[in-house]
Amino acid sequence: MLAEKMTENQLTLPDTVAAQFSEVRYFDISVEEECIVLKPIYNQKPDAIQQKMELLGISQQDIAEAVKWARQHS
Repeated sequence: MLAEKMTENQLTLPDTVAAQFSEVRYFDISVEEECIVLKPIYNQKPDAIQQKMELLGISQQDIAEAVKWARQHS
């Protein structure tokens, strides 16, 4: 199966893949060697992502700086 990287770096999962994860809204994304790996995150409450960011030491200031950098380099 193929997935095309669209504008703004968006990928659309093929229907046959997406159907296997119909209950999933979020995926944890990593790169292993030269592969993009998507791991489904099941039953996450809205604040679970915030908690994960805190666990990783990512602050609101870090996010603001990353957004500013991205806007300057796009």
